[in-house]
Amino acid sequence: MSQQGVILDQDQLCCSFCLDLLKEPVTTACGHSYFRSCIEGYWDQDDLKGVYSCPQKNNMMAELVDKPKTGPQTVSPALCSAEPGDVVCDVCTGTRKEKALMSCLVCLASYCETHLQPHYEVAPLKKHKLIKAVTQIQEKICSHHDKLLEVFCRTDQQCICYQCVMDEHKCHDTVSAAAERTEKQSQLVISQQKVQQRVQERENKVKEVQKAVGSLKHSAKRAVEDSEKIFTELIQFLVIRRSEVKELIRAEEKTRVSQAEGLLEKLKQEIAELRKRSTELEKFSHIEDDIHFLQSYKSLSSTSVSSDLPSITIRPLPDFKDVSKTVSDIREQLEDVLKGVWTKISTTVNIVDVLLPPEPKTREEFLQYSRQLTLDPNTVHRQLSLSEGNRKVTVTEFQPYPKHPKRFTYKGHVDSHCI
Repeated sequence: MSQQGVILDQDQLCCSFCLDLLKEPVTTACGHSYFRSCIEGYWDQDDLKGVYSCPQKNNMMAELVDKPKTGPQTVSPALCSAEPGDVVCDVCTGTRKEKALMSCLVCLASYCETHLQPHYEVAPLKKHKLIKAVTQIQEKICSHHDKLLEVFCRTDQQCICYQCVMDEHKCHDTVSAAAERTEKQSQLVISQQKVQQRVQERENKVKEVQKAVGSLKHSAKRAVEDSEKIFTELIQFLVIRRSEVKELIRAEEKTRVSQAEGLLEKLKQEIAELRKRSTELEKFSHIEDDIHFLQSYKSLSSTSVSSDLPSITIRPLPDFKDVSKTVSDIREQLEDVLKGVWTKISTTVNIVDVLLPPEPKTREEFLQYSRQLTLDPNTVHRQLSLSEGNRKVTVTEFQPYPKHPKRFTYKGHVDSHCI
């Protein structure tokens, strides 16, 4: 072992065990630097006495030494080269980078299976905190003091290091990150339970709504079918009555026409006879012989026209206006009935149970309907003062607000807007 004075940058002057700046640095032959106490503690282990080698010996040389002389070597899946998206080992050199398994929060580095072994074997390294390999490990380091973020400031709601507790976060309410995580985890469990409860409630509501919709569809379908049947029967009833009225009118028409046609036939016969007699009378009127005229007239006078024609009384034929009026009255009555029935049907159909969310009872349920308000600085009265962000208002002295047409002139007035 040799001690050498080396002038390097700050990253290189760190102990490979604890990564603190080297105060009493020593360097191994392979070029790795350690605290003297760290490397001596490693060499003084019972199982390493008399063996003075670098804990971080070159990985390639280790593979060459450990490689069997004969037969193919089976590579562990954990030792496979890192692929895109994997966390790579910070110690591996060359073009072949292995996939990192764990990251050390003390060393601020990630290690593959081979380079992780010292953290399991070396006493000082065993105290380091290992986590599953992560890429953004620098995010766990304080940007002001380059220390591990291990404390949570409840006052400022942020993660800090122990140096921050002594500086800018002095007198703040601080706890360990683990303690805050435990509390937040319990709150998270409660929140998760509430969310799951709400999910269950909403799923039950979904089932209720689906059941109600199914019942509504079934009821509507049955109502449509029943109404269709009833209206079909009503239409059929009207069709039958229409046919009956038509038959009555036609039957009456046939009877009256038949009677009229019989009368016409009789009148035509009488007219023919009268014309025949008129011809005979005309013929007798031209007889020149007086004796012959008088003898013929006697036979002609025995069949007097005034006595052999029966009296005929013609009654006016019906025009069926009364029937049309009766049918019209029936239509109006039916329309009035249907209008009243339609109003009743419409009212009945509109009386449907509306599916509304349950009335809120708890604070959480009321908060679902809460809205953030922003006060309008253009309307606030001059004796009111708005807070930053225009969220709160207090009564104060006269404020020199600029003139605005919407500004209230009454004390205690200001408009608000929902966000």
